Amino acid sequence: MPLVAMLLLVGATSALAQDYPWCLQGRDWGYPGLCHFWTYGQCRATASGTFAYCGINPRFAFAPQRPGYRPWLAEPSNRQR
Repeated sequence: MPLVAMLLLVGATSALAQDYPWCLQGRDWGYPGLCHFWTYGQCRATASGTFAYCGINPRFAFAPQRPGYRPWLAEPSNRQR
């Protein structure tokens, strides 16, 4: 029975282990920082008014690409709206 429980724990995934593409970085957050942001805009909104900035999560950036991955959804847009 303990072997089955160990295999279930090893195979389990959690929301905390998920890699999000953007991290809040700065003197209060270090590196890679607080990586809880799906979009650059979410990160920038959180960083607004602080001494923090947004950077790409290195664990997300260098992870193996998934089928159907669309990098333009994870990158900041330079277009004017």
